[in-house]
Amino acid sequence: MGTLVPAQLLPAGDRGSLRIADRVIARIAAQAAGEALSGAPGAELVPKDASPHASVSVRKGPRNAARLRLTLELGYPVDIGAVCGMVRRHVTSRVEALTGMTVPEVAVEVERLHSAAVRRKGEGRVR
Repeated sequence: MGTLVPAQLLPAGDRGSLRIADRVIARIAAQAAGEALSGAPGAELVPKDASPHASVSVRKGPRNAARLRLTLELGYPVDIGAVCGMVRRHVTSRVEALTGMTVPEVAVEVERLHSAAVRRKGEGRVR
């Protein structure tokens, strides 16, 4: 048998690597988006089953980078730009902290707005 060498004595390339599946990164991103949205204005208007969805594209290189796309539903009225910016910052921070990857891009798509007026009328659209 070979002798064991402490990891810090081995060059980085000889220590091995860890591959995180794209679907795991997407789930981390969706969870982080949900965390950020839970305290956002209008959060009480969004149905509980309307959780954020995420997809990811990972670019291999010396330092792996994950490009994320999030789909959200928001309560309305709300400052959409401010909420999306807050979600983008939180998701970037959490994914980088938990995976060690860089996150150069988080695209946020608002799929649906939920209005208090619509909820009261029981309709699906505001005119």
